[in-house]
Amino acid sequence: MSERITRQLRALLGDDAVERTADGLPRALPDSTESMAAVCAAAHASGWQVRVQGQGSWLPADAPADLVIGTAALNQIVHVGAADLVASVQAGTSLAQVQQALAAAGAWLAVDPPGRPDRTLGSIVATGTAGALRHRSGMIRDQIVGCTIVTGDGRIVTAGGKVTKNVAGYDLVKLQAGGFGAFGIITLLHLRLRALPAADLTLLARGERDPLTLLARELHEAQLDAAAMELLSPAAAADSSWVLALRFLGHPAAVKAEADRAHRSASGFSWTALDRERGGAFWHAAAHAMGGGMLSLRFGVLPEGLDETLDLLHHRIGLGLVSAGAAEGGLRWCGETDVPTMRELRQVLAAREIPVTLERAPWRVRRITGHFGLYREGVGSLVGQLRRQFDPGDLLQVALDADDELS
Repeated sequence: MSERITRQLRALLGDDAVERTADGLPRALPDSTESMAAVCAAAHASGWQVRVQGQGSWLPADAPADLVIGTAALNQIVHVGAADLVASVQAGTSLAQVQQALAAAGAWLAVDPPGRPDRTLGSIVATGTAGALRHRSGMIRDQIVGCTIVTGDGRIVTAGGKVTKNVAGYDLVKLQAGGFGAFGIITLLHLRLRALPAADLTLLARGERDPLTLLARELHEAQLDAAAMELLSPAAAADSSWVLALRFLGHPAAVKAEADRAHRSASGFSWTALDRERGGAFWHAAAHAMGGGMLSLRFGVLPEGLDETLDLLHHRIGLGLVSAGAAEGGLRWCGETDVPTMRELRQVLAAREIPVTLERAPWRVRRITGHFGLYREGVGSLVGQLRRQFDPGDLLQVALDADDELS
């Protein structure tokens, strides 16, 4: 069947747009929304199971399938409106490529997700991953004003931004952000930009964990205007102790004023100041570190429950790589654990109303446990209806929920 699929794909896209993966599957590389739609329509008509792949640097490219659809050829920055602070970018474009092009126009995209800088925008949106800049700028969905997707059966759907078409009243942007590709394949994103900040200053405080989380809450209550306020474990910070990292962006005078406030408010702690270059290196290293380990788990914990949750993680799965929103909550853990331990942890945290999302893991773990845990109970029927709307043939290989047959 593999040879037959390859021949059909070459007839659709041309020889240069079809290749073989390391595990021997045909991989289609459409370079437009229309060619993506043609491939999906062919897959739907033939019943081919589809694995969608960006750079393969975040989620392992290991889901079983008949066909791989890669987004590597969807790598064009279609439009940058520096005056309006908007941009249109194809989903296979890497974040590093986007930021470089935007900087030349005096703008930037306020996202710093975990993982490598060559992660594609489609991957970042589909997995809903966000870094320390979420403290002030919000999640990845807050940076998107519109998108175009191709459904599993080859329909082209647009929403938001410069277009008005939608599907049955759904907010497509929010549906795609964190949907893990279950509701179609993103091909184009319309992004909300910010002016490139004139000043960029990072302050680091080192010490015991609990005093640092208390300090962060005090700074937050004092309304310190920081772009990021992140608590990092020693392994994540490449340090000998826990680190509270603040980042200030904006006008030089305003940045200095807020940094001075942080110095005055942190009795008992001393700050290490990093300029734009050294601070950028620190944040890039921390983001790259959070792509380590076999598993990545995201915890929807509120700030007042952060210390207790960290104690629980330490006891049950070890700390390792941890990055947490010390002032506004949210926690990411990377490391290794087994499926029974992860399930038990989800059960304990569900009782405390803390959702746990499996961001990254090998396919077997994703398939057994699902990306989402017990805290989603009661919405499975709605998710199933949505999936039938956007992938009526159930061809897109995505493990949103646990496979009970494998339990």
